[in-house]
Amino acid sequence: MKRILVVGVTGAGKSTLARTVGHRLGLPYHEMDALYFSGPCWAVNGAFGEDVARFSAQPRWVVDSLGYPDVRDLLWGRADTVVWLDYPRHVVMPRVVRRSLRRSARREVLFGGNRETWGGWLSREHPVWWSWSQHAARREEIGRRTRDPRFAPLETLRFADLGETAAWLAGL
Repeated sequence: MKRILVVGVTGAGKSTLARTVGHRLGLPYHEMDALYFSGPCWAVNGAFGEDVARFSAQPRWVVDSLGYPDVRDLLWGRADTVVWLDYPRHVVMPRVVRRSLRRSARREVLFGGNRETWGGWLSREHPVWWSWSQHAARREEIGRRTRDPRFAPLETLRFADLGETAAWLAGL
């Protein structure tokens, strides 16, 4: 495991796990949202594709994302391992709600200096709504990719509950 994608729906714990795996294995950790959003008003990084191409050409890394559509195939083609956090909605939703409540209440600074706002909860792009509405579709896409012959060389570790993930992590 030298090039790892940690995938799953919003709120599954991808960033936390990817950061921990990177630390334990001595791999550089790349937070996809931090690379993608580069400035105020959720501005998108114009060099995002080049940035991802550059780090993913390196021999060792861990990323906390399925990958934005424009770099998804690149990441999947260069990874050697996929860690899939395939948790049900009843596990993911309380986590993403708590995280968004905390971020909104504390006005935590996120990617590109942005913040989650109370008004943002009304948007379909808000992480809570996104996680709920995209859960099935994200699960389907990840499943399709893990079966895709183009990505057959990838080792896929699929965890359906928190205990499985914790046990695997303890063994690293």
